[in-house]
Amino acid sequence: MKVPFTAFDGFSGVILVTRGEETLVEQAHGHAHIAYGVENTVGTRFAIASGTKGFTALVVVGLVAEGRLSLGTTAREVLGDDLPLIDDRVTVEHLLTHTSGIGDYCDDDDPPETPPGLVASADYLAALDGFPQQFPPGERFHYNNGAFAVLSLIAERVAGRPFAELVRTRVTEPAGMTGTAFLRSDALPARTATGYLEDGRTNVFSLPVVGFGDGGIYSTAPDFRKFWPALLDGRIVPREWVDRMLRPHTDAYGLGFWLPGPGLVRLVGGDHGVTFWSTHEPSSGLTATLISNNHRGGGPLLRRLDEFLTKA
Repeated sequence: MKVPFTAFDGFSGVILVTRGEETLVEQAHGHAHIAYGVENTVGTRFAIASGTKGFTALVVVGLVAEGRLSLGTTAREVLGDDLPLIDDRVTVEHLLTHTSGIGDYCDDDDPPETPPGLVASADYLAALDGFPQQFPPGERFHYNNGAFAVLSLIAERVAGRPFAELVRTRVTEPAGMTGTAFLRSDALPARTATGYLEDGRTNVFSLPVVGFGDGGIYSTAPDFRKFWPALLDGRIVPREWVDRMLRPHTDAYGLGFWLPGPGLVRLVGGDHGVTFWSTHEPSSGLTATLISNNHRGGGPLLRRLDEFLTKA
């Protein structure tokens, strides 16, 4: 059954709604590259910003499930003398649940200029340094991009492998997500969308060159059709850990995943020229994904998708 879905003026991106093997909505609009007239397709790759955090959480929880970390491991145990302003009591669980209180190099409440030239983990380590602790660990929920960058550093040091490789081998390959990878924003390959700002410029100077654990991987809507079943089937981390990750910890948030309502799980991301939203209902197998590469971000479409989920 196909469901009619109206695109709103100016939307550039992809909408994909599926239930199991059935495709309910499949639409692509706008341009992956305006200057060359390259149109978006359903299989176009887009940056997903903070949608990456779910992958980071899965890498870290996978290491916990193997006994190489625990939720109670402190950041200090792994970081040693690095990032000395992080409170010694901050644990992996605090970082995963946005309750660490660490200073944030990219605070959404007071967004700074994006540090230039972020490519490798050493660049992120330098960018994360110098931000004082904001509040005692565990005191409250406060969304924290830097926390997930710190989790990436921890995962690299424990596993002894680059973070992008950990995401590939532990998340995207087990899920069959062949279109998902960390790409250089200044050297995007074919079938990949460039992000556009409100004034029509590309977002290449507004984001890190290569993403890290807090955001910036590129993916496709069809890959998220694969991701959610793989997650729930225990193909990425053991099923008992999936249950723990999707259990509310604070403010409708689990371990790296949003829990927006009864029976729903969600990953979201938004940045300069990037909007990403993928919601899954395990009981029905319904998955709704929107990815956009312009400043409009599909706000009315997101509201329509929310309505669609609640009435499906």
